[in-house]
Amino acid sequence: MTNAVPDLLTFGETMALFMPQGYKSIENAPTLEVSFGGAESNVAIGVARLGESVGWFGALGDDPFGRAIMKRIRGEGVDVSRASLVEGAPTGMMFREMVAGKLAVHYFRKHSAASQMQPDQLDLDYIRGCKILHISGITPALSQSCRETIFAVVAAAKEAGVRISFDPNLRLKLWTIEEAREAVMPLAAQADYFLPGWDELRLLYNNDDFEAVKAELSKLSAISIIKGVGDTTVVLENGQAVEVPFYPVDRVIDTVGAGDAFCSGFLAGLLKGMSALESVRLGSISGALVVQMRGDWEALPDWTAVERRLSDKGWVER
Repeated sequence: MTNAVPDLLTFGETMALFMPQGYKSIENAPTLEVSFGGAESNVAIGVARLGESVGWFGALGDDPFGRAIMKRIRGEGVDVSRASLVEGAPTGMMFREMVAGKLAVHYFRKHSAASQMQPDQLDLDYIRGCKILHISGITPALSQSCRETIFAVVAAAKEAGVRISFDPNLRLKLWTIEEAREAVMPLAAQADYFLPGWDELRLLYNNDDFEAVKAELSKLSAISIIKGVGDTTVVLENGQAVEVPFYPVDRVIDTVGAGDAFCSGFLAGLLKGMSALESVRLGSISGALVVQMRGDWEALPDWTAVERRLSDKGWVER
């Protein structure tokens, strides 16, 4: 177990992932590819590839899937010294397919090791030692104990002056929007960086009026990064809104993982000393590169690929 704490920590669930090759349905696929995915571990891998120190912690089953996931995340340069392999509880699984041209995901995560995480399992000193903590709204949706655990993680970070990055990542298969609001909005109130999509904000605030929602966001202490407002990302800081256009993409292959790639680029930018606006540009480039390849995290770019595009003078915010 390492004593050094990475600059960024992410916390949440990671699952084994099974997909047919090509664009077949599971029902008609003779074989399935095996991988893994999880919003927070995807972000951690993305940040590591962009040259920053990062750790991921959470719980996996002490089974072949959990052990393989742990090894692969570690192999990407992510510290997993506080992640755990739990005996007697399985690693969650998800199966992804294309049905009639639309993505469908089937989850098998009930009673998983991640869903049983408890506050007393946390290494609070580890959490207090980082510079930025990144979390998502998926974790509190898994169970009551996960909800208590994520609030304990945030409390430890806030006590130590750690900056909080929060992506609501709404999953309405896990809970209702009313239940989501009860956890997501208190977490947003404690965040330093709030990274919702516009579609998520419309649900959370039950309002389609962008100006009205923007006024509500201005009451938060966080810098809000609103993704998907038309073809832009809006940076709302100190009441001022700046639009950053999406980085141009030649061909979209797979949009899965684009949001996590954006978060990883944004957080890496902050760790490199960039402003929130500059970090959004980095995040947009990272997301644009990911959608041109297939995979949850496999297509996440390295720093050389992103840096080459940062100097694109024809792409400016407005």
